[in-house]
Amino acid sequence: MPRAGLDAATVTEAAADLADELGLGQLSMSLVAERLGVKTPSLYKHVDGLASLTHRIAVLGATEVGDRLRDAMQGVSGGDALAAAAQALRRFVKEHPGRYAATTGARPAGPGDPLAPALGRTLTSLEAVLRGYGLDDADRIHALRMLRSVLHGFATLEAADGFQIDTDVDASFLWLIDFVDGGLRARASS
Repeated sequence: MPRAGLDAATVTEAAADLADELGLGQLSMSLVAERLGVKTPSLYKHVDGLASLTHRIAVLGATEVGDRLRDAMQGVSGGDALAAAAQALRRFVKEHPGRYAATTGARPAGPGDPLAPALGRTLTSLEAVLRGYGLDDADRIHALRMLRSVLHGFATLEAADGFQIDTDVDASFLWLIDFVDGGLRARASS
């Protein structure tokens, strides 16, 4: 019989917290069991194993980052929406590096997998940013890929302490936002 109060959502949340603290690559079923105060085999009543648990963390992380982007962009468009989305994604990656890492490269397992709509939340928000620039239809997918790549790259490098040069990282991020904004405006007007 499963322990009272323990369910798949509780196991996933505990695992996500551990992934944020230790790194996704360090996550194990035994560490999650220890965090929850249970024996490792009891976790298998709620999740199928580490791969399944990592997938659940990806769903959780993708949902949370999508919600953060949506909320940050309420009532703004254009450069303001870009700045809001960029800062929201950056904060999420800094606060939840394990959850975010689980989303990177995660693929839906099939029809009905909750990962698909969870990942779609982020894309929908980033597409809304780009709509504010009035880009040509032919440019939209390229712009979406560029925006995801630039924001992902900066945020994950920063979270990994990858910026060692003695220059203010916040100033660099604002410069990046301004540069992307200028590029999108120039592309839309050409």
